[in-house]
Order: sequence, then C-alpha cells, then structure tokens
Amino acid sequence: MTESGQENSGGDSRSLVLASASPRRRELLAILVADFEVRPAAIDERQGDAESPEDYVLRLAVEKARAITGTSPGTWVIGSDTEVVLEGLCLGKPGDEAQACAMLRSLSGRSHTVYSSAALVAPDLSTKTALSVSEVRFEVLPEDWICRYAASGEPLDKAGGYAIQGRAAAWISNLEGSYSGVVGLPLFETANLLRDAGLMRD
Repeated sequence: MTESGQENSGGDSRSLVLASASPRRRELLAILVADFEVRPAAIDERQGDAESPEDYVLRLAVEKARAITGTSPGTWVIGSDTEVVLEGLCLGKPGDEAQACAMLRSLSGRSHTVYSSAALVAPDLSTKTALSVSEVRFEVLPEDWICRYAASGEPLDKAGGYAIQGRAAAWISNLEGSYSGVVGLPLFETANLLRDAGLMRD
C-alpha cells in the first residue's frame, strides 16, 4: 500500500486507488488487497433535497471514485460512503461536541439504519456499485457517558456521532447486517466488486 502522492510502479491497468482519507477504510481494504494507493477525494457531499439515503450514499461513492479517476488515468478506483439514518434522515457527522451529544441522545434506546456503499470505477470509466444496509440498536445511553464520549473527540469525524469499533460498542445491543459496513467499508460487497474485476484472489 502506498500513501497519497506516491505512484505505483508501472502504472498498469491493475493498479488500485482508494478514494478516501478514512484510516478505517484503509485498514479494511488492506484485508482484501495488499497493494493500493490512498488518494482522498474532495467533492460536495451535500444531500439532494429529494434524494433518498440509498441514492445519496451510492452517488457519493461514485463521485468520490470518479473524482480520482479523472486525475489518475489507467487506474481502478474505489469510492465509499457511510450514512447513519434515523427515521429516514441522514444524521451526517457532528461538527462539535454539542452536535455529537444531540446525535447520541437521538440514537439512545433506539434502532437506526446504516447505509454503506462501495463503487469501483474502471480505467474505461465503467462503474459498478454495491450497497450494504444494517440495523443497529443502542441501549439507553446515560447522560454522563454521552458527555464524556463526546468530549473524547472520537465521535467528531464519524457518521451518526459514534464508532462501532470504539467505546460505543459497549452500548450496542444488536447488529443485523455488516459490521465492516458500519465501520465504513462493507467487505463482502467490496470483495465481490474486486473479484468480478479480477483485482482480488481469495
């Protein structure tokens, strides 16, 4: 694996790029393939007024991948997006501690949906996508825990204001779906895309 700004030797059509700055996605993709570059994509991530959560996460995954494809001819690019959805609304990422606390209070004692997408864009710009949908339930969260967790900084760059692989796991009573999808990259769906493209061998 190489970091952003470094080139793979040869530049052949088998080279793979992850269009994400997320260390969680980088770690997950490394489970599937050993050699890839990391090049974060900068796009407008605002949700359309009438856009469903499913359409939203799939569109962002595609746009992230295509943004990098345009600057890296001859490469395969993976884009991904993850959204926490409560009562049909995407919560996004909290901008500060107060927003993190508000999100966690809204999730407390309830189930919510996590949509996690992957898009693979080929050198010829053909695109395939996959979507994972998971249900996550939090037990009732004590107010003092919410405040401490928000103050820790862990929720601030996470969809829905929590990391299932972090301290929040102690309060998640049920998960139906893909753990890796909730973390940030659905491995089963991503592996299928890579296999179909000949980019991964089991």
